[in-house]
Amino acid sequence: MFSSVVAVCIACFLAYIFNQRSREQAGDKNGKPIPGPPSLPILGNLCDIPKSHSWFRFKEWTDHYGPIVRFKIGASEHVIIAEEKIANDLLRERGSHYSSRVFLPMAAEYLSGNMRPLFMPYNDLWRTSRKLMHRLTMPSMANSYQPAQSIESARLLHDLLQDPRNYERWLQRYSGGLIFRIVYGKRVQTGEENYLQRAIKVVHNVERIASPGSYLVDVLPFLRYVPYPLAPFKQEGMRLHSEELDLFRSLLDDARKELETPDVLKRPSFAQTFLEEQEAIGLTFDQGAYVLGSLFEAGTGTTAAAMMSFLLTMTLHPQWQEFLWAELDAVVGDRMPDFEDIPRLPRVRAVIKEVLRWRPVTAGGAPHTLTKDDEYNGFKFAAGTTFHPVQWAIHLDPVLYPDPDQFDPSRWLDPSFPTYKRPLDKFPTLQNFSAFGFGRRICPGMNIAERSLYILTARIAWACKISKAKDSQGVIIDVPSYDYTSGFNVMPKNFAFNLSPRSKLHEQVVEERYRYANNLIYLKPKL
Repeated sequence: MFSSVVAVCIACFLAYIFNQRSREQAGDKNGKPIPGPPSLPILGNLCDIPKSHSWFRFKEWTDHYGPIVRFKIGASEHVIIAEEKIANDLLRERGSHYSSRVFLPMAAEYLSGNMRPLFMPYNDLWRTSRKLMHRLTMPSMANSYQPAQSIESARLLHDLLQDPRNYERWLQRYSGGLIFRIVYGKRVQTGEENYLQRAIKVVHNVERIASPGSYLVDVLPFLRYVPYPLAPFKQEGMRLHSEELDLFRSLLDDARKELETPDVLKRPSFAQTFLEEQEAIGLTFDQGAYVLGSLFEAGTGTTAAAMMSFLLTMTLHPQWQEFLWAELDAVVGDRMPDFEDIPRLPRVRAVIKEVLRWRPVTAGGAPHTLTKDDEYNGFKFAAGTTFHPVQWAIHLDPVLYPDPDQFDPSRWLDPSFPTYKRPLDKFPTLQNFSAFGFGRRICPGMNIAERSLYILTARIAWACKISKAKDSQGVIIDVPSYDYTSGFNVMPKNFAFNLSPRSKLHEQVVEERYRYANNLIYLKPKL
């Protein structure tokens, strides 16, 4: 006990010294003072930031101090960005200096073994990993996955109509099933498969651990030197790392066994491509396993969470379903919409884009760390400063989004809004939308996610009618507008709603496509 107290005291003393050093180095020499809340010695603003839903506090600060706000966590300097233009100016236009990550010992080292691209600094290993991820998810490749998305979305639609109360399961099965198919060549049948449930658990662990302020060692990195027996965070992180590495290895090893086994039907996948070209790619087996696992993380929770928000939004604002029905009935009529219809469905694209704006999945934004001193609009930023493009604040900017608290898809379609763009067979689009991040750290699965969101929105809206549920007494069950989980990616907590087919004809078409989908075999994408 005494040694533990001594270790903490030493860590706090070192943190204080480094805090003083950081204040001297990251001051506003020859630049305008960066506005922000007052901070405490050693802890900075740690006590001001809630452990859950921190984006609410960040939004309060930007409302009070302006679109650029400085705060401190321990010895580290942080800046909140609350305007899209500023985020693009810095994180996209100056991406070579704004694309690193602050070192988070718990998330990067103990949980990930420094192999998860999400937490890597801007270095050669990250660039090699990102190059592989880009190769597998670029637009031409994403187009080749549309048959798989069509099949999985038909299965989702059928099961959602049969059992809407299990909507979370069906959406997670769609997202997980799609990614498992194209990454590992595995077909997800029920959504209860052990490997899928283990992978979903990994995603939840990452989101929880990466949440700001979750672990003191990320605030006071000197706690890394606390001996293992006295550091429960090390024990937890290394245990979870062992579990997820075992999963990633086993999934990649399954693909290797298929390659090495003669006379067995090969199921083409990213994993097989990596194994066949591993030497040229330049990653070890474990590094490759983590890159492939990261593609699952990037493509599952975000898509499922966004579609949960879509269901919630249609429950709260059913009038927008009629808005969608009018377009869908005019364009596709009695047949189920397909990918070739998407350019002629601007309302569908506007609705899902507005869902992502109104209820962003990565509400707190993904942090970017500056690697070189920089200046912007009179403000001077020191290397090592971490920037937070807080989507909750950016998406509620009243200048770019008039009446930002209102869910209004017409802001993407009406020329009177600043967000309107032409032509409508191309815009609105999710390409380079702030919901997917900024610059060189933009979500690697964006192209796949975009296509999933379009086809799911179009098909659910075409086939289904969504409304508020009633209790056993016939009283309408109220649904809160914002009751979301906390973490890196967020989703609405389970809520009650009614979902039924729009007509017998719609139900019949869904049933036919479902039977057809279950009999199809995916085609191999050309890499």
